[in-house]
Amino acid sequence: MATAYRPYEPGADPRGRLVPAALRAPFQARVWREFLYVVTSLPMAILTFAYAVVTMALGVGLLITFLGVPVLGAALAGCRALGVVERARARALLGLAVAEPEPVLTGAGRRGPVAWVGALLRSGTSWRHVIYALIRLPWAVFSFVFAVVFTVNGWGFATYPLWGWVFPRYLHEPGLEIFVDDGRGLHFYLDTPFETVATCAVGVLLLLLTPWVMRALTSVDRIMVAGLLGPSRLASRVRELESDRGTVVDTAAADLRRIERDLHDGAQARLVALAMDLGLAKEKLEEDPEAAAKMVDEAHGEVKLALQELRDLARGIHPAILTDRGLGPALSALAARCTVPVTVTVDLPQRPAPAIEGIAYFTVSELLQNISKHSGARTAEVDVWRTEERVMLQITDDGRGGADTSAGSGLAGLAERFDAVDGVLVVHSPAGGPTTVTAELPWR
Repeated sequence: MATAYRPYEPGADPRGRLVPAALRAPFQARVWREFLYVVTSLPMAILTFAYAVVTMALGVGLLITFLGVPVLGAALAGCRALGVVERARARALLGLAVAEPEPVLTGAGRRGPVAWVGALLRSGTSWRHVIYALIRLPWAVFSFVFAVVFTVNGWGFATYPLWGWVFPRYLHEPGLEIFVDDGRGLHFYLDTPFETVATCAVGVLLLLLTPWVMRALTSVDRIMVAGLLGPSRLASRVRELESDRGTVVDTAAADLRRIERDLHDGAQARLVALAMDLGLAKEKLEEDPEAAAKMVDEAHGEVKLALQELRDLARGIHPAILTDRGLGPALSALAARCTVPVTVTVDLPQRPAPAIEGIAYFTVSELLQNISKHSGARTAEVDVWRTEERVMLQITDDGRGGADTSAGSGLAGLAERFDAVDGVLVVHSPAGGPTTVTAELPWR
């Protein structure tokens, strides 16, 4: 994720500049949210552990009767419901957005509670929720004790000069007692100015380390929640492929509609007019040969225009130069037709898959059209090279910038097409330019 840098403006809160980040960290809301997550994790872990152990043990014990299977199904369903709560806590306190796992699928034509319980027992997601409930408790105990002791001692020692007076005034002791040996009558109190200052310094050090401790503890929680309560990698990949398939189908339908529209409004209309002109010329051939010859001459021009439109349409589907000579000459031909001077550099040891060549060609074509129409650039560059099993494209111009894939423009459509083939499209276009579009495609 890219982070935008915002310069200091007059009137803005200057604390970010006057106070170093390390000193601000213990007071940031994120640290307290993580601390709250760790503290509330212990009662939740006790609840989920007790529920999972009791219900699973009861279900296994009742397997000798017909009640065991539905009890196990109820145990798995309850663990999945508790997983919903855990994902919500992680989303609210840790900012961890975990997708919902795949639902329980009973299969085509299978309905009823028996089919549903069977699907629960076969679901790997349900058993991952049980594993989470079992292993969560020991980690919750450890992180709770560590976080509470670290936080309480840090704040207690750091503020000791503010509340240390309580001991001599009300408890009749010189200070906080941190060591005692009743056998030898040894007692150590924090009562001298040096000890007070040293205690405060230790507390400040603990406070400065607290954000990193919380981050480390909650990192383990993030891994467990994402790995055990989220969708499996296979399910995520299936969803991604389904989304990509929809994008490909929509793109293909849009291309077919465009070709149909171009044929209907262009070459087809011109050919219909040509047929009518030839019919009129045939009727006038005997009555007015000169007028008929003129009409035939006009029809000949219409034929040339229709052929040119068909060639342009075919080039829009898949240019012949790309098929015959490859990506380098095809991009050079594109650059020659661009209204902005373009330098093309192609360094490919061999030709990639035809589908990848087509995507790369039309991507550069659309980007060069955008440069010509909207950028106000004086020059542009197109670089294509291979890195391992990827084809890299980089298109740069010195125009006004401001391009954005999230604005619903043609760049958003390009990004969707790249996603459909496991590609990546990144646009860096600050206001005032320059604009750099970097694209990555699989080699095959």
